[in-house]
Amino acid sequence: MSMFCYQCQEASKGVGCSIKGVCGKTPEVANLQDLLLYTTKGVAIWSQLGADNGINTDKADKYIIDALFITITNANFDSNKILEKIKEGYAIQDELKAQLDAPVELHDSAVYRAKDENEMESKSLLIGILSIENEDIRSLKELLTYGLKGMAAYGEHAWNLGFENPEIYAFIRKALIATTKGDITADELLPLVLECGKFGVDVMALLDKANTESFGHPEVTSVNIGVGKNPAILISGHDLKDLEELLEQTQGTGVDVYTHSEMLPAHYYPKFKKYENFVGNYGSAWWKQTEEFETFNGPILFTTNCIVPPKASYKDRVYTTGASGFGGCTHIADRQNGQPKDFSAVIEHAKKCAAPTEIESGSIVGGFAHNQVLQLADKVVDAVKSGAVNKFVVMAGCDGRMKDREYYTDFANELPKDTVILTAGCAKYRYNKLPLGDIGGIPRVLDAGQCNDSYSLAVTALKLKEVFELEDINDLPIVYNIAWYEQKAVIVLLALLHLGVKKINLGPTLPAFLSPNVAKILIDTFGIGAISTVEEDIKNWIV
Repeated sequence: MSMFCYQCQEASKGVGCSIKGVCGKTPEVANLQDLLLYTTKGVAIWSQLGADNGINTDKADKYIIDALFITITNANFDSNKILEKIKEGYAIQDELKAQLDAPVELHDSAVYRAKDENEMESKSLLIGILSIENEDIRSLKELLTYGLKGMAAYGEHAWNLGFENPEIYAFIRKALIATTKGDITADELLPLVLECGKFGVDVMALLDKANTESFGHPEVTSVNIGVGKNPAILISGHDLKDLEELLEQTQGTGVDVYTHSEMLPAHYYPKFKKYENFVGNYGSAWWKQTEEFETFNGPILFTTNCIVPPKASYKDRVYTTGASGFGGCTHIADRQNGQPKDFSAVIEHAKKCAAPTEIESGSIVGGFAHNQVLQLADKVVDAVKSGAVNKFVVMAGCDGRMKDREYYTDFANELPKDTVILTAGCAKYRYNKLPLGDIGGIPRVLDAGQCNDSYSLAVTALKLKEVFELEDINDLPIVYNIAWYEQKAVIVLLALLHLGVKKINLGPTLPAFLSPNVAKILIDTFGIGAISTVEEDIKNWIV
């Protein structure tokens, strides 16, 4: 094998990518990401030693969440940037080592230093996923690691807005160190996986606080999906701080700003509504970008993951920043000394481009985060008690390019008219433009926002449990039919398990990284299930 990766739902043949990633990453990038993860585990070891000895570990902790984020699916395809990050990890380890009387024996990840890039490449082939021989231990370690990657993504967004929780960093260190132990048992790993869910709730609550205190609570909003006449920038990804700085810098330039994919929910925040050049949302989910970027005409700014390798026809219009990267595309540098990022190159590029070509018109409605839904609580309760609403169906999660994801569009279309869909994440693009109507003024699709706003759905469920005076969250008239794609979906799943939610149905396929024994534990303990056909699933879950 030239590589091996099975962290996303599109793992080749449902097993793993061993020649080239379905996502588009090369074996070189895949293997270097393995080495970056290995190096990050070494940083976690040194960071923990530092914390135990009263040494400041802020730099190491920030490195850890950055590095984990870079290895998320579709985030960074730039081998040079990954190499630089590995070298930075070595330097951070050495800085901490110089301040400590370290134990004689440490895991190899904390002492290994490649002499050059050729040696890095050779080492990367020895420390990948399959180097763990026991498939159940491997499965649990990977499940834990993927949860940490999702946690790191949300932690970085909060950090960018000035919000931190040291307990989250401490858990990430502890969990990464646990994955380095060759003698750790399944009985020791499983509680760590479930504890990861607890910190998943914490990190999503932290990001919710960061977003709402920075930009206000989301409001029900009608978002334009048509276009204007000005040249424009299309911003994708999830980082709202990047969006804020871009909007500030485009004021008075004659350049408009549109969102794409997971950035759509930015329109729901009150603070962003003051920008007159914040025009609307262009296109659909991330995987449609190869056709939608062609017609947008202007530059595209990726703030996080969800990159599809760009076509040559528009690659020169692609810019990356933060954890994202793609070789040959201009990367906007990180903030320095508290100053905003400099988006002037993107803005000047936009001025030379034609306005976006219209691909659709009209609007879509969203903004049903927990604060907004709780204002509708009385109406919701009355609708349930009267029988107007029979079931809520949580259809949060991710979208993807495979044909079997048409299931979710068909499922939404075929749901009985007395059901309401609760959603967050780009999974919504499978049905958020369907004419599904409302029930007594309650829209049948309630979009809470980005994938991290699955926290809003959990808060809403817990509040409804309280309102209905139920002992168990699973007694609510809620069905979970969740589409997953990458590692942020993994931390959302673990968070829901921590909150006690059972009978979650995952699709379009169960994760390839779950060994049969680990899958059985999740099925037997939490009732995790798979999807089948639209007709069967509606019959078994709804009717």
